[in-house]
Amino acid sequence: MDDGAHTQDEGTRGKAYKLAPAEGQAHWFTNALVTIKAGGAETGQRLTIAQILHPAGYSPPTHRHLVEDESFYILSGTALFESDGERFEVGPGDFAFLPRGSVHTFAAGSDGPFSCLVITVPAGFENFVAEAGTPAERRELPDPVPVDGAALAAIAARHQIEILGPPLSARENP
Repeated sequence: MDDGAHTQDEGTRGKAYKLAPAEGQAHWFTNALVTIKAGGAETGQRLTIAQILHPAGYSPPTHRHLVEDESFYILSGTALFESDGERFEVGPGDFAFLPRGSVHTFAAGSDGPFSCLVITVPAGFENFVAEAGTPAERRELPDPVPVDGAALAAIAARHQIEILGPPLSARENP
């Protein structure tokens, strides 16, 4: 019996696709390489999936996402995460979930690059990366450059992300 109820809005159904390892929109973003594998356009604004390669020792500023839940599936390397004052270490195969509104950061281990799949729900993180980053000239880590914290905070605010403090690495090594 068809009662007219549907579990998915048929108007937002996406199209299946496949990307090779080196495919996807690549950006250099705060000294990391971010490759967008799926964004709002592909997922009906439901989620973003990005593969991110961070250099050894990398740490973003302490921040919180006002709209997005953020999940990390660790591909390689290690990192120390901090979320709402709780700390935990991650390595290959580990998964970390950071709910929207949580105050968080992480510090990549010093033993080599840290690579992960980052899934944000809903979509939108890809727009922040595109605005704050630059198209990657190569699919490798960029040459390190100073990050303009004030400019990053202003762009983040436009994407409902609040920059709240220094990176974990700066707090650990004054």
